Amino acid sequence: MKIAIIGNYLPRQCGIATFTGNFVNSIKTAFPGENDSPDIFVIAMNGRNQHFDYPEIVKYTIRQNYQKDYLNAARVINSSGAHLCILQHEYGIYGGESGIFILSLLENIMVPVVVICHTVLKTPSFHEKHILKKIGERASRVVVMSHLAIEFLTKIYAIPDQKIAMIHHGVPDFGSVKHHKTTKLSFPGKTVLCTFGLIGRSKGIETVIKALPSVVTAHPEIVYVVLGKTHPMVKLDSGEEYREYLRSLAESGGLCDHVVFMDEFLEEEELKENLLGVDIYITPYLNEAQITSGTLAYAVGAGTCIVSTPYWHARELLADGRGMFFNFGDSHQLADILTSLLDNPQDARRISDLAFSYGKEMYWCEIGKKYRKLFTHVLASVPEFSHEPGDLCPPVPEFSLDHIRRMTDNTGILEHSNFSIANFSEGYSLDDNARALLLVLMACEHGLDKDALHLADIYMRYIHLMQKPDGSFHNELSYDRRFIDSIESEDSLGRTIWALGYLVRLAPTDGYFQFARDKFLRFYPHFRKFQSNRGLANAIIGLCHFLKRYPDNEKVMRTLHDFTMKIREHFYDESDDDWKWFEPILCYENAVVPLALWYSYQATRDTDTLVVAIESTTFLDRIATVDGHIRLVGNDQWYRKGKTQPRFGQQPINAMALVMMYREAWNVTGDSYYYNKMLLAFSWFTGNNDLHIPLYDEESKGCCDGIEKFGMNRNQGAESCISYQLASLTVYAAMKQKNGQ
Repeated sequence: MKIAIIGNYLPRQCGIATFTGNFVNSIKTAFPGENDSPDIFVIAMNGRNQHFDYPEIVKYTIRQNYQKDYLNAARVINSSGAHLCILQHEYGIYGGESGIFILSLLENIMVPVVVICHTVLKTPSFHEKHILKKIGERASRVVVMSHLAIEFLTKIYAIPDQKIAMIHHGVPDFGSVKHHKTTKLSFPGKTVLCTFGLIGRSKGIETVIKALPSVVTAHPEIVYVVLGKTHPMVKLDSGEEYREYLRSLAESGGLCDHVVFMDEFLEEEELKENLLGVDIYITPYLNEAQITSGTLAYAVGAGTCIVSTPYWHARELLADGRGMFFNFGDSHQLADILTSLLDNPQDARRISDLAFSYGKEMYWCEIGKKYRKLFTHVLASVPEFSHEPGDLCPPVPEFSLDHIRRMTDNTGILEHSNFSIANFSEGYSLDDNARALLLVLMACEHGLDKDALHLADIYMRYIHLMQKPDGSFHNELSYDRRFIDSIESEDSLGRTIWALGYLVRLAPTDGYFQFARDKFLRFYPHFRKFQSNRGLANAIIGLCHFLKRYPDNEKVMRTLHDFTMKIREHFYDESDDDWKWFEPILCYENAVVPLALWYSYQATRDTDTLVVAIESTTFLDRIATVDGHIRLVGNDQWYRKGKTQPRFGQQPINAMALVMMYREAWNVTGDSYYYNKMLLAFSWFTGNNDLHIPLYDEESKGCCDGIEKFGMNRNQGAESCISYQLASLTVYAAMKQKNGQ
């Protein structure tokens, strides 16, 4: 059996690195014979500006914030002949927002994966939740170290119970360790209290120091040892501020002779010996949200008398008398408990004996056997294991206008948001309100929201407000209702014509129809302004909708023909054998241009238009599809002819246009290839993308603004949310059409 392990590794000084080192040894010793011993290698994580002298077992290293390293690591694993991959998961050790970069590695590994979760959050952020959900989907098994973590994984992260295994955090065999009087924690004639581990404010060590004065009065023989280095991330951000605060607290309490700070990271053997010299171990964490504590597991394994706050892992490990609890931050209660234990040493011995007996189940030799059994079971299921990168095509979430309503006031839909909260300071735009009108009309047409017409009134009022006396339109409006646009936007004009044309065609009331027809015809003299591909394309779609109601309108048909010819001429001028496009750049809303040609062909039946629609759709299809998922052109630099396609700054408007393009291509040709590509393009919103997490926010019912280098842009502005909903409605309508409804 060949096993690849991903995580931190010694000599890096952290709990995950220590765990991984012990984990490797436990797996090796869990196999009975030398011939059965697994071949193990490690992919080690390096933090910011970190480099370590790793042992030979480490075959590759990943720099935390270099995404290419994650893909290279996947290639290393796939070419190694590994049968199984073990991922040590902790949000903070991987790159990107909440460690999102690890998903690209997992998606490209072609072997079964077992994930060991060191943190499971009860109230995760958007990124944290979807990262772990995606990990759970990808993993063959997910290992946790407490029963409460199983409940969290099933209820919060939707990971099936049958995928989850509970295996304790391993600890050394303390029964075979001999305590030496010369250890660092040997204080002759003293009773030793101790807290150990990486130091940070969440540890709550000040609670212990504040409790000590009254304890020292009754028991002057005590010494409290704070053993451990400051957490490297804490040190990077705040230096030794917390440690210095603790020192000053001890000094002001007259505890200089009773509080000892040891700024050290003890190696495994030294730590084992020192723990046996501790009389009372204290874990004073400040809140309950600690699902796993390696230091607590070690203290239980060592058979130490433990006093702790009731955080999650402590409540499980110290149940049935294996420890005593005090409330979070309650120094007085802690002082009473410590004094009582020191006054009654038989109580401390009873707690120690219970902990030591329970801790034997957690010795690494026993933990290794459990992992061996788990791995054997996973590998026995290999015939059932199948993974193709990007093979996810999730269902369409239930339609909801909740976030659109939150973004809308009596004037119109606001342009931007701060996360999911509307940003009033940046006002409104014409194109957002035009697209919002299109959205609610489509929702009304399909009977998906009975109150959508109330929103339509608001968006039509905005369009009316923005139309100038000469029939053209303003675009930008400030929150205090001042026109603030300096130049006309062909895009926003074209999108407005699209919405008005749709309303002319499918107005739910005569009043709506008369409104749309009036606005459309008042603008008509300004059609000559359109020159840009996207402005022309959006307007073409509006013209086609108008012609559905008035198929004999020669003037509109002539305008449609002229606009189509302009776009085709751009194609003929710019395209060559490799670049079948209308301009020397791919940027935003690209697919709306071939989409318009598919619409135009249906109205005109011009075969030359059909040829350009097919060629440009095929070109964009080739550009957009990568390893079974959609990769949109990013707005970091756009995609220029002869250059490399940028990956980041991917935006929902591009995905929406792709969904609509594929739908119309299928509508015209009947080719199921386009139908399936429509579904694939929509799955970009729901997680089948370069980050492998959804842009759709199931809590707000909004859509994130895009995919960036660091992760998801969590703002949920009007353009993004409308784009998602229009794509959703397009897929919904296509599904109904396919099913003959």
